[in-house]
Amino acid sequence: MPAAVLRIGGRIRAERVRKGISLRGLARGVGLSPSLISQIETGKCQPSVSTLYAITTALGVSVQDVFADAALDDAASQPAEDGLAPAPARGAGIAVTSPGVPAGRLVTSERGVATAVGATGVRSGRPAAGGPVVCPGQREILELDSGVTWQRLGHVPGSHVDFLMVTYAPGGCSSEEGRLMEHPGTEYGYLMQGELVVTLGFRSHRLTPGDAVSFASATPHSYRNDGDVPAVGIWFVAGPGRA
Repeated sequence: MPAAVLRIGGRIRAERVRKGISLRGLARGVGLSPSLISQIETGKCQPSVSTLYAITTALGVSVQDVFADAALDDAASQPAEDGLAPAPARGAGIAVTSPGVPAGRLVTSERGVATAVGATGVRSGRPAAGGPVVCPGQREILELDSGVTWQRLGHVPGSHVDFLMVTYAPGGCSSEEGRLMEHPGTEYGYLMQGELVVTLGFRSHRLTPGDAVSFASATPHSYRNDGDVPAVGIWFVAGPGRA
């Protein structure tokens, strides 16, 4: 698994415990088995898109929260290199390791520049993934169940907008069980490659390259790729009451 792929199970468990919700209580709240919730929290499996939104909605957190804290948790858990001190704790300026960056930890300076550090010392510097410019090799990635990959393209601190490049592999879907999801916010999508079937309520729409879709995320909805090539698009999910 690439180093940039975020592991979100620990973040979900930490938030559940912080809210005083039992594993069985969360499972009942989202209509899933306690066993599946446990497997997600321990990293034995990744949630589907619909399951992730159900969990974050039940916990009162956003997908942006999951991305941000999972990135910090992943970086802080990386083992220290020979001759270097252990990675600082959460909030101490660690950025998630990404493809294309020399091996080692990424240490973020106050100016938002990430420096790769290895056994030979400082290797290179580049903007951190949380900065105003995010290069392809710096994207934080979530690989979800059912053939779906999210790459975070950027984030403005204090905002509540998920800015994502979304890929549905052939046969990929937001829920293998065909569940329609509902969550707070407003959703905007633009398909660049492949075909994607978007179901809104009782009606399905087939998107082809150049097509766009927008709707209130409280509308029961789902996505699936019935084609033979990956469906790739740019998606924004804005929090309630926000543009």
